[in-house]
Amino acid sequence: MSKTKFLSEVFKSGGTIGALSPSSSFLAEKMLKPIHFKNANCIVEFGPGTGVFTHKLLEQMNVDAKLLVFEINPVFYEELQKINDTRLVVINDSAEKIEHYLDINQCKKADYIISSLPFAMIPDEIVDIILKKSFESLSEKGKFIQFQYSLNALSKLKSIYKKVKIDFTFLNLPPAFVFSCSK
Repeated sequence: MSKTKFLSEVFKSGGTIGALSPSSSFLAEKMLKPIHFKNANCIVEFGPGTGVFTHKLLEQMNVDAKLLVFEINPVFYEELQKINDTRLVVINDSAEKIEHYLDINQCKKADYIISSLPFAMIPDEIVDIILKKSFESLSEKGKFIQFQYSLNALSKLKSIYKKVKIDFTFLNLPPAFVFSCSK
């Protein structure tokens, strides 16, 4: 997808897209670093956008693993549907419905949840529901991995997860914090 088309979607999104450009490969590396792909049978991605993380996940996932991606933007959803990989399930619905989609795709729990959702632009009550449902849908040894452009989400994440590790990359536009959360 061209940068012009991406920016066009940002302006049309009404605040559901929190970036001015697609995520960098440096941010993708930081987001995927906590994942143990050998043990991952089900990975969930919230807000994949143009699929930067999606492609990297598929490159490293087991052949029999599943990747469920939740994208509400119709243009990005259509782009993601073009990825030809039987492990990928593209869902045009809200991350709040994670439990339903895990169930219909025969995943008991998610081993990892990768989130690019712009929490600062989503109403607090919706963020709270997404975080609660994510925690409940995550396996005991799983991780919830979220990036944000500020530390504003840190207190919410710490109120839910026992351990929250923070990483940072300057090599993204804008620079980003990566939160790796464990039960």
